[in-house]
Amino acid sequence: MISIIGSGKVGSAIAFLMATTSLDDIVLVNRSKEKALGTALDISNSVSVNSPVSVVGTDDYSKIKNSDVVIISASAGNSGTSRMDLLEQNVILIKDIAKKIKQHSPDSKVLIVTNPLDIITYVFQKEVSYPKEKVIGIAGNLDSSRFRYILAKELNTNVDKITNALVLGEHGDTMVPIFSHARYNDKPVLDFLSTTQVQQITDNVRNYWKEIRKYQVFSVFGIAKNTTDVARAILKDEKLSISASVLVDGQYGLSDLCLGVPIKINKN
Repeated sequence: MISIIGSGKVGSAIAFLMATTSLDDIVLVNRSKEKALGTALDISNSVSVNSPVSVVGTDDYSKIKNSDVVIISASAGNSGTSRMDLLEQNVILIKDIAKKIKQHSPDSKVLIVTNPLDIITYVFQKEVSYPKEKVIGIAGNLDSSRFRYILAKELNTNVDKITNALVLGEHGDTMVPIFSHARYNDKPVLDFLSTTQVQQITDNVRNYWKEIRKYQVFSVFGIAKNTTDVARAILKDEKLSISASVLVDGQYGLSDLCLGVPIKINKN
């Protein structure tokens, strides 16, 4: 079973994608019971005719009991010009959610989407004191998808020609696209890019969400797909190598913080 905390734009998109691919039964939890119920009713109509998957909505955290995966997309609002805009409010929110998850579904794997991602992942981890493998901030794989898209556009090629495009570090203004790792037709992308292009691409990756926001829409579908990929790897014990925000304890000379690093996902 998958529980999703927050049934706004992102939580609903995640639930929809999981339901249409029959990943598992879904419980949508929202502070507004009516919002959760209505969203669940709508998404239920997207479930395939031969699928056993169910979608329910509630404001009762006891319903998440025995969840294999819990996804947190809840937020106090929408960010304006920075992912840090809602830091104070979302820290308060995540502490409350953490207590409820620990109470009702302590054995679940937890995927966090709420921004500012690295800080929220860290706060959640400190509240629950879970093994670091059980708490994953989902954003590095989204940023890597954006990096791959921008490289393909710059090189006037299809996205499938770009491989190993990885973004590490903070899910924010200091994220680091790893150009030395990326390949275009199995050749280093740096063979095709000038220093000016590298800097422009870096800026574009960091500001991609602002480009989306410029058109008065929110980043929804990309994060939904990347979150679903991670949940599927856990539930189906598929091997998935991505960048994600986890607690580091000595790796790369860093300790006691969460940030995007290369990790391998499976059921554990």
